[in-house]
Amino acid sequence: MSNTNLQQEIKVGIIGLSVHSAAYTEIMNSGASSPEFTGCRVVAIFHPKGNPDVEFAEKQLQSFTDTIKGQGVEFVGSIKELVKKVDAVMVLTNDGRPHLKEIMPVLRAGKPVYVDKPLAATLSDVLAIFKVSGKYKVPLFSCSPLRYVKEAQDLRQGKLVGKVLGASTYGPAPIQKSHADLFWDGIHAVESLYTVMGGTGCKTVTRTFTDDADVVVGNWENGRVGVFRGARKGRSGFGGTAFGDKGITSIGVFTGYRPLVVAIVEFFRSGIAPVSNEETIEIYTFMEAADESKRLGGIPISLSEVLLRTKKTNKGGAFLMDFNS
Repeated sequence: MSNTNLQQEIKVGIIGLSVHSAAYTEIMNSGASSPEFTGCRVVAIFHPKGNPDVEFAEKQLQSFTDTIKGQGVEFVGSIKELVKKVDAVMVLTNDGRPHLKEIMPVLRAGKPVYVDKPLAATLSDVLAIFKVSGKYKVPLFSCSPLRYVKEAQDLRQGKLVGKVLGASTYGPAPIQKSHADLFWDGIHAVESLYTVMGGTGCKTVTRTFTDDADVVVGNWENGRVGVFRGARKGRSGFGGTAFGDKGITSIGVFTGYRPLVVAIVEFFRSGIAPVSNEETIEIYTFMEAADESKRLGGIPISLSEVLLRTKKTNKGGAFLMDFNS
């Protein structure tokens, strides 16, 4: 891939106008003072018309626009025009529903792509996105910024408490009716849980739901247990605890987007996704299984059964057939 040369300039395009569009642009375009970003710059953005149920207010959108224009970024009229101007793309639309459609022309153009959370609004579309990424042999990754909290990364590497035997995380979990319940904001603390637990291996999920909160218990291999608590009432924030064979410690506090943007730039330079497709797919399967547990009154749900059933009835796959016909 041509953009693997660390010395070569990488021109980055953005799809979507959001908080992250403005913040990531400011961070990435600070190359003169931040050597991690030297030679990698956001140069163009396309802002598709958003869905009114999740769109930012006009005043917010104008603020994001002013910030991005202040970085010398060009606003273009289409994704087709965008991909002609750039070497890599960040899809930062604040809505998982259009992501599959937005990503298709980027992958067909052979541009590596980072996709903001939620990767999609359904597990079906998540699987379809990875299917098309594989078809065109173009690298893609998606994650929450919470994955790159320093302590969470240290725990994953066995630095703080030895082998992690279990963990609990918490965060806000508002319901957005067009997305599977936890896909919207719950994914942040779910991804923290997966980061600390070391990745894939969850077998079953059980969800307790009330109007004010969720508690989701995941049973991993070797008897390990991971717990996510999502709040919809009272004070909210991100955090959690890891339990290891050598100690117990906090999973750390979110301090900003910079570590994720560093990872995105490294991905654009190397062409190697820092999070495996398998782990990302399991995260969304975990959340989809939690939805099924809720619908069935809180019984344990097998992740493998949810994944197999979704593959068999993949509506996202049907979209791909229509797109390629």
